[in-house]
Amino acid sequence: MSTSPGPTAKDNQCYTTGTSHANTYAQAEPQKESADRLLESLGYKSELRRNRSTAQVAFMSFVLASIPYGLATQLYIPILGGGAVTIIWGWLAVSLVTICVALSLGEITSIYPTAGGVYYQAFMLAPPSWRRLASWICGWLYTVGTITITLSVNFGTALFFVGCINVFESSPGIGIFQPTTWQLYLLFFGITLVCNAISSLGNCYLPILDTAAIFWTFAGVIAITITVLALAKNGRRDARYVFSDFEPHSGWPSGWAFMVGLLHAGYATSSTGMIISMCEEVRDPSLQVPKAMVATVIINTLAGLLFLIPLVFVLPDLSSLINIAQPFPVIVKSAVGSPGATIALCLPLLVLSILCGTGCTTAASRCTWAFSRDAAIPGSRWWKVVHPTLDVPLNAMMLSMVSQLLLGLLWFGSTAAFNAFSGVGVITLTAAYAVPVAISLFTGRRAVARARFNLGRWGAVVNVVALAWSCLAMPLFCMPVSIPVTATTVNYAPVVFVAATLVSAFWYVVKGYRDYQGPPTQACED
Repeated sequence: MSTSPGPTAKDNQCYTTGTSHANTYAQAEPQKESADRLLESLGYKSELRRNRSTAQVAFMSFVLASIPYGLATQLYIPILGGGAVTIIWGWLAVSLVTICVALSLGEITSIYPTAGGVYYQAFMLAPPSWRRLASWICGWLYTVGTITITLSVNFGTALFFVGCINVFESSPGIGIFQPTTWQLYLLFFGITLVCNAISSLGNCYLPILDTAAIFWTFAGVIAITITVLALAKNGRRDARYVFSDFEPHSGWPSGWAFMVGLLHAGYATSSTGMIISMCEEVRDPSLQVPKAMVATVIINTLAGLLFLIPLVFVLPDLSSLINIAQPFPVIVKSAVGSPGATIALCLPLLVLSILCGTGCTTAASRCTWAFSRDAAIPGSRWWKVVHPTLDVPLNAMMLSMVSQLLLGLLWFGSTAAFNAFSGVGVITLTAAYAVPVAISLFTGRRAVARARFNLGRWGAVVNVVALAWSCLAMPLFCMPVSIPVTATTVNYAPVVFVAATLVSAFWYVVKGYRDYQGPPTQACED
């Protein structure tokens, strides 16, 4: 087994020169070599630059979630599902169970830290008789999930941009920009191109952007918090309202309305495991990635509460918000009383939306590349290539981008059909995360007994909580947000999910059953 070569110009091109750089590089190099040897033992040759520290991995994971942005763009869901109680307590409840998901995935990732992530883990954990099928199903779920969640983020940015612009009104209640279908699609098209350009051309600077993003985010959240509470032009709610008022407008029975309202928090936390796809760009992935996943969920929980509680204190009458697709700018405008100030407060979230789209684009490309590397995607020989200059899987990134742009064309047929993609992204990612956790639990957790990031005697309990949430979240995301259901309010997520499943099954029958052997793991099988 060969070790990694010494530093090259390619390795150094994104680092500053000088004594401090030399010391940092000298400290990091043994970790890189150890990680490369571990990767080789798992069946792969290291092809990507390991340029991320533990903090930088955590920051990227934070950007993938982009909690203030994710919570702002989906705020209409808990407003329909019960208002204050669903917004705050729903967020806290989902965040706590998401910590169990992160802990469960982190434990398994510390044993199998590859860019293939959960599908590689499913193969290694499953019994030999059905490990190929388990890996295939999990891999397609994960790949479809990362692509569709990236699509939903970028299209959500387009919708959020329009919502922000329309705080300026041409007449009462009428915004100055009423985009046509093709104008909104072109806006989404442009945002997607920008995110892919940043991810591909600025790969070596992404850790710096991710680091800056976390400070930018908290500065923006604090600015929003202080400003809306200080001005509160239409008054402030009392604490009893903020923490106990339940006012559902979705048409569902009260208890189920609250459950459907959890979609808001579920969407914002759905990216928890996507950071696993960055394992081959991290110096010590067995510890760095698990720690980053768990730490990020905890940070996101606090950031979400810091963001949501002040908004609920200045929440206008819910009946005025239930028909608004993007209520966040309206809430802020109600509190500050000025469209100009509203735009200024929304600006941090608009910047964060681009960074979130870039992070999701990066993770989706790594997932697509890793699955292609194991010949599981049509045309794999094209998508598994790493660009020699940019040091990114550019072809896989372009495949992911084109898939998003083509799927986005469904917007011309039905806006309700497009809205399904956020649901499909969460359903497929949730299912993909659950597969290796379930296999590990039901095979007695034997493989994770030697994990560096080990949950010990609490492992089984944590796994059960994670799987219980998965079993609830998957059917939950198939539900319409409100009833009665019409052609424009029905949730098309199950339809899109079934369509993706049929494509996966068709390709398995045509190609996978005969040729797919799973990851090259013979060297490390028990």
